[in-house]
Amino acid sequence: MITVTGATGQFGRLVIADLLARGVPAGDITAAVRSPEKAAGLGVRVVEADYDRPETLVPAFAGTDRLLFISGSEVGRRIRQHQNVVDAAREAGVGLIVYTSAPKATTSSLQLAAEHKATEEAIAASGLPSVILRNGWYFENYTGTLAQTLERGVIVGSAGDGRVSAASRADLAAAAAAVLVDPVPGSVYELGGDEAFTLSELAAEVSAQSGTPVSYRDLPVDEYTQVLVGAGLPQPVAAVFADSDRGLSVGDLFIDSGDLRRLIGRPPTSLADAVADALKP
Repeated sequence: MITVTGATGQFGRLVIADLLARGVPAGDITAAVRSPEKAAGLGVRVVEADYDRPETLVPAFAGTDRLLFISGSEVGRRIRQHQNVVDAAREAGVGLIVYTSAPKATTSSLQLAAEHKATEEAIAASGLPSVILRNGWYFENYTGTLAQTLERGVIVGSAGDGRVSAASRADLAAAAAAVLVDPVPGSVYELGGDEAFTLSELAAEVSAQSGTPVSYRDLPVDEYTQVLVGAGLPQPVAAVFADSDRGLSVGDLFIDSGDLRRLIGRPPTSLADAVADALKP
């Protein structure tokens, strides 16, 4: 049995769809979700699994050979939540944990990486076989707000001339599905696109394809944090996101391992294709 946590999220849904496309029988896949009522249409078995409620986790993981543990989204709360998942996986006798971590999690200067590092350590301490997927930045972090970018004519950040090896959510989900189907326990994959780019290059690509001039404006981290607060993010969350741009500027989001290409068996989506897809009506 393959169990996918967080299966109603965008990433989890893509992984399940990819598993089904690879011929994994629907009866061999379980979607473990916080809100089962939101899981209609997944086409697989659904169970409740709430990272904040350990009593839901052991039953959800019962009979699981391979668990895709998708990291939680609540920054600042994930160490406790993730420990709950690891403890439950051990108690349920899960055969293998596949965890979605952060780039260079054990050495990264990103604030965002600290909870992932702690989770990787918890998994190692559990004694369970594991595979670590250190997912790079999503293209969708940029293309998901492309309409607003075109309206403003500017991308704002604190990334300097740093290069980010972004990848599409679908490509990273395909990598996760590939590992679930044919895992190599003990592996750690650094997953990113083949073509790293600066945010100035992102602005230039958006300009070229859209016909609308877009520039990149680099700000000090503190100023960028306040821009994000002004856009509606809580101060602590804005600070973490701004810090991620700082990390980008010093190479924390640059990945040249080639692991993503090898896992999915083709070149990852390029910047040009990601922008083109986002601009489609």
